[in-house]
This record gives sequence, structure tokens and C-alpha cells, in this order.
Amino acid sequence: MDGDLGDFLRSRRARIQPEDVGLQAYGRRRVPGLRREEVAQLAGVSVDYYIRLEQGRGPSVSDAVLDAIARVLRLDETELAYLHTVARPSTKARGERPAAAQRVRPGLRLLLDTIDRAPAFILGRRMDVLAWNALGDALVGFSRMPAAARNMPRQVFLEPAAREMYPEWAAVAAETVAHLRLDAGLHPTDRQLATLVGELSMRSEDFRRLWADHQVKAKTYGVKRIQHPVAGELTLPYETLALPGDPDQSLVVYTPEPDTETAERIALLASWAAAPAG
Repeated sequence: MDGDLGDFLRSRRARIQPEDVGLQAYGRRRVPGLRREEVAQLAGVSVDYYIRLEQGRGPSVSDAVLDAIARVLRLDETELAYLHTVARPSTKARGERPAAAQRVRPGLRLLLDTIDRAPAFILGRRMDVLAWNALGDALVGFSRMPAAARNMPRQVFLEPAAREMYPEWAAVAAETVAHLRLDAGLHPTDRQLATLVGELSMRSEDFRRLWADHQVKAKTYGVKRIQHPVAGELTLPYETLALPGDPDQSLVVYTPEPDTETAERIALLASWAAAPAG
């Protein structure tokens, strides 16, 4: 998306203070954090070169320069990978066509069905929910949602019940936006993603604020608290696994710790979900 590189660099500059990198803070500063001139000096590039890079009109930039800037701005591994991606969009991304409908392989659907003691689902591009197992459905209710609503950012920011479902809603919201940023970096010409970001920006002030912050984070594992109307409060560690052969899809599995209250409640939820209707 246009402006991502410059906006990202400016947001990262703003969080580094001169004294953090051994510089004296002389004079009045009109913006927080490091000045462009200071980043250029510390990274060993000319000021003009860095300014053109931040404005998105510089020449092809080398790994060495990007790595030097990343060291100055104290980027973590995820942020560094994002910087490389948005600084040099691939030829494929520049000519990207409208995305085809996302499909889940039959073998992956069978795999989901074999996971009968843990909620699980598959995420695709733009954090769309593509498939789920019975316990994942009992936990979140994917089958009761319209197809367009099966999207994690839409659920978190546009569904009023999300703030009750996630007791730590602010943390979930921040993680969701940071992960969506990664997808935007990988697919800068994705029209559906641009539409999603536009819709969320129009309808949610919280999303607008978090999107403007330019945080990036991979949701590879963590812990999520969920307040379920039947099972009650659940503390659920999760693992996110990349799927070989489907780079835009990932398997998310909630893994309740054995011999805990959450594990007991998940077992009860599984029994409730398996019970015949009526």
C-alpha cells in the first residue's frame, strides 16, 4: 500500500530517543524521537539518500543499508523482515491480480476433523477464517456467521460482543492489527485487503488509531482469554502453524493445558457440541 515504507520508518524513528543511541539532544525538537539526519548519520548513509528512501522515491536499496537502518531503529526480527518487504516489493506483488477465492485442501479439512480435543481453524489472506473443526465452531461460532463476517479483524472491531468475548480486548485488537500489517506488507496491491482496511478505518476509531501506529507482529503463539457463554472464562494458549504448500494459510490450534479448569471446561464444551440437537 502506498506510503507504507515512509510511514513505518517515521513511526519507528519516533520511538527512539537521541540518548538511547548515544546522541545529545540539542535544541527544540518539532517531532518526537530521532531526526532523519540522525538516522542517516548512525546508519552510515547520506541524509539525501535516507530522505529519498523514507519518501519512497529512492533507488533500489541493499540489504546492508536496510540492516544498518534496522539496527539504528532497534527493529526486532519481524519488523526487519517487514522493512525488507515494503522497501523492495517483489515483481509479483507489483503485478498482482485480484486474488482468487481461497480454498482449503480436502486433506487439511480431514486434519481439522481429527483434532477433536482442541479448538482449531485455518486462517487465510486478510485473516479470513476458511475452515474450522467442531470444537472451534463451538468456541467461536463460525458456522453461525455470514461468510463475509468470518474474518478476525471484522470480528474484533465490528462485532459489539467481541469486547465481552475477549476480556483483554485491547491486547487482542493490537495483535490483530499488527498481524494484518504483515499481510499488507506481503501483498501491497491486494484490493480486497485495501477494501477491508478502508471499511475498518471508517467504522472503528480504535482500528484507525492502531493502524496508524504501524506495529507489525507475527501471531505464532501466545495465550488468549475468552469469555464463553456456555463454558465460562477460558485461558487458552495457542499455536499458529504455517501450512507447507499453502503459504497464505495457517493452522491455529488452541491448546488448553492439561489438568486445568480450562481443560475441563473445553471437555464439557466438546460434549455440548457433540450432543444431538433437540
